[in-house]
Amino acid sequence: MVSDETVLRGEYKVPGGKLVAADVTVRDGALADVRVSGDFFLEPDDALDRLGGALLGRPATASVAELAAAIDGALDPGVTLVGFTTESVAIAVRRALGHATSWHDHTFELLRMPPQHPALHCALDQVLAEELVAGRRGPTLRFWDWVEPAVVIGSFQSLRNEVDAEAAERHGITVVRRVSGGGAMFMEAGNCITFSLVVPASLVDGLSYEQSYAFLDDWVLGALADVGVQASYAGLNDIASPAGKIAGAAQKRLAGGAVLHHVTMAYDIDADKMLEVLRIGREKLSDKGTTSANKRVDPVRSQTGMPRADVIAAFEAHFRSRYRTVDGALTDAELERAAHLVETRFGTPEWTARVP
Repeated sequence: MVSDETVLRGEYKVPGGKLVAADVTVRDGALADVRVSGDFFLEPDDALDRLGGALLGRPATASVAELAAAIDGALDPGVTLVGFTTESVAIAVRRALGHATSWHDHTFELLRMPPQHPALHCALDQVLAEELVAGRRGPTLRFWDWVEPAVVIGSFQSLRNEVDAEAAERHGITVVRRVSGGGAMFMEAGNCITFSLVVPASLVDGLSYEQSYAFLDDWVLGALADVGVQASYAGLNDIASPAGKIAGAAQKRLAGGAVLHHVTMAYDIDADKMLEVLRIGREKLSDKGTTSANKRVDPVRSQTGMPRADVIAAFEAHFRSRYRTVDGALTDAELERAAHLVETRFGTPEWTARVP
């Protein structure tokens, strides 16, 4: 609960942009004073006072959209904001009020486990998100390892349109469906890097889906830079370097307040095999001119020159350097619940073919 007459501070770092801070005082349930600061650029200078002044008297429960609209209405057309937006000011205010949280408000568990079947990984994503909603677990970062080759399709994809069943059987590739949307992931042991991040919805409070993708993967760009890859966000959910696409992200927001976010990076993929198995992949790679025999999609391996395990270790180290992180472990109850979900959902033909 917000305490009257206490100066509260919130900060928001715009992905690819600047830091915005808000010092807020509340009186009788309304914003009595809002002072905005940061390393952004703003012209003219006197517009700074209007950023906070526009919010005076607004309810302390106002949403990001309501606060941003109030600021927009108070700014003259000639005002220029560089490196931030009125939405980012509103997010900083919401964080000061305790409605939204920042990365530094949480302690993240880093989970490691031996290789598992891809269906179990999909089940664990659901279990960990539900455990966060229930308050039995905090936010987690979990890297996947697996032995069985697989295609993991998005929750809403058509099975027959995405996967060539005969080619998948010929290559011994299992097909599983995850709970998040997005596209298909072609996965053989050692050919890609996949992680799942489970966070409270308060961390992305006020962000659109598009904004939340870039926000949750901002640390990934930093980790890639650590291993020598200069990358940026492209479109809704892709990470790319000047050499082309590196990774794609997918997301699921659960009722109750959890966000499941995953990323899959191409480390060293057998493009020929992928083209045989993924129908849509044929179109995507042909657009990129990938038609020669024995072609591999290897942006992470070729651009870093590092073994996959070393890249993952560098990613873990970068995440630890930015956010409060402890080593964690799955509980017996979580593993049992995940195994049950494999039997009843993720490992069943009914679930895999729910969109035929």
